[in-house]
Amino acid sequence: MITKKQLAVTLDKLPEQFSIEDLIDRLILLDKIERAERESEVGNTITETELDQELEKWFK
Repeated sequence: MITKKQLAVTLDKLPEQFSIEDLIDRLILLDKIERAERESEVGNTITETELDQELEKWFK
């Protein structure tokens, strides 16, 4: 979940004029980073070897 403070910081980093799509893209990225950090904190990660195996499946 994004806080008001994170939203304010994100808005401050945008240029004076921006599209709604630009804002949405940044908010989606911020949300994905937050989720990944939470997943990492609880140990819900995979090893590099497991990642390589998954990637091999994708590109077959």
